[in-house]
Amino acid sequence: MITTRVLTGHDVAPALEDLARLRIAVFRDWPYLYDGDLDYERDYLKVYQAPGAVVVTAWDGDRMIGASTGAPMEDHAADFAAAFAHRPEKLDQIFYCSESVLLPEYRGHGLGHVFFDGREAQARSLGRRYSAFASVKRPADHPMRPADYRPLDGFWRKRGYAPLPGVIAEFDWKDIGEPASTRKPLQFWMKEL
Repeated sequence: MITTRVLTGHDVAPALEDLARLRIAVFRDWPYLYDGDLDYERDYLKVYQAPGAVVVTAWDGDRMIGASTGAPMEDHAADFAAAFAHRPEKLDQIFYCSESVLLPEYRGHGLGHVFFDGREAQARSLGRRYSAFASVKRPADHPMRPADYRPLDGFWRKRGYAPLPGVIAEFDWKDIGEPASTRKPLQFWMKEL
């Protein structure tokens, strides 16, 4: 039986090790191709213990099979402020829906909606006007793109999100099979709450 939990504050810490391992497993796949590292993950995930952050988790028994994270955008200002510099929205009006990771065998059963509902509820509870996330952009002809890959654009649009023209962030990570980290573009999507 699948259960979900919305975690904030001190309740987040006990889930972080499972979340780190899940992120490494899911993000190895297209389009991220992330060659993850537990030490990096442990450090990165500390931001979700801060006030205002949320982690929505999905469990099959005692196994974490999915999770979604979110935090006030200013908690990520060092990474994303430049992308929003020309936008009228202030960072303190935006809630950043960071990652959603879900094992492939559990996809297509509504957990994506649960993840967005939990994060958007957190955003509203903080008085945020906007909810935003970033999706990695890869070339359509990338050699590792699966032939049956189906982008999530339709799902995101049904949730009311739209891409923000020209709002592109860049982030470094190491792709599987590569010797070093390289810069990747991330397209921001946003909706008004």
